[in-house]
Amino acid sequence: MTAPILIMGATSGIGAFAVEEAVGRGLCVRAFGRSADTLQKTDLVEPFAEDARSVEDVSAALTGARAVIYALGIKERLAMLWEEETLFSESTRVLLDAMKANNIERLVAVTGFGAGRSRSAMSSIERLGHRAILGRPYDDKDRQEAMIVESDLDWTIARPVILTNGAKSRGLKVLRDPSTWRNGLVSRRDVARYLVDVVEDGLDIRTDVVLAR
Repeated sequence: MTAPILIMGATSGIGAFAVEEAVGRGLCVRAFGRSADTLQKTDLVEPFAEDARSVEDVSAALTGARAVIYALGIKERLAMLWEEETLFSESTRVLLDAMKANNIERLVAVTGFGAGRSRSAMSSIERLGHRAILGRPYDDKDRQEAMIVESDLDWTIARPVILTNGAKSRGLKVLRDPSTWRNGLVSRRDVARYLVDVVEDGLDIRTDVVLAR
């Protein structure tokens, strides 16, 4: 049996669909998340209910893994308009150090359109509205992306545009050239399929992309 893919944020959203996608391909998954104990353990899924900010927890989860898909998210709440967000940068710092210590090189991280250098692809109106609502979380995603880019890992940064719960389709566009980056809609299932493709096929190493339909 092949070594597992560690999927962080495995109990909801893109992370949950990534687990579903990987299992559908017969791949072993270590499903990491605070509520991962609600998942059923199977021959292909190993639930790992731990804290992404804990060095010990993340190091334990990485043992024997071959790659990491980082899909942690936060619950939308009114307070995120003014409260500083640190989950993404803090958990990424822990993860990068632990991956180095465990000699694991492959990281695929989901951030979002508007993070990092994709911010410049937004129109002035888009940027104003986006940062007014999501400014604090995306400030932290900026810090997260900078850490990843500066690392020595074989990283991929995937930035989906506005997410939907639609079905998988053939319409996913992987926008690699910054001149083509744009906003739009994309289904979480299509994003999840891309994430597993990237791990399986060695795609887009040390590249940041935008995912749209």
